[in-house]
Amino acid sequence: QVQVEESGGGLVQAGGSLRLSCVASGRTFSTLDMGWFRQAPGKEREFVAAISWAGGTTHYADSVKGRFAISRDNSESTVYLQMNSLKPEDTAVYYCAARNSMIVITDTSTSSYRYWGQGTQVTVSS
Repeated sequence: QVQVEESGGGLVQAGGSLRLSCVASGRTFSTLDMGWFRQAPGKEREFVAAISWAGGTTHYADSVKGRFAISRDNSESTVYLQMNSLKPEDTAVYYCAARNSMIVITDTSTSSYRYWGQGTQVTVSS
């Protein structure tokens, strides 16, 4: 069983930045692909970014490409989401998720991720 825990959410003005962190435990971190998703009130959970087990491959939703960056530190079992140029429409609960590394990185479905955190709220004010 893998436990996933996010941190780093908060309130920020439009144009500002935040960095989310996610720690995974219970399994060798370097065997897991990691992803970030978000869910705004009344909307479906949507893919944000993913990173392969070694960090060599990343994939982003078009809505965040060029503004967000995903990275990982396998020695710390941690994945990060650096969010720049934030917009009010980025407001959501952000979830970290983990899955086996055998799945193609461009599979952005929520069902392909087995382990989920509780989420952290990000609010961007205009």
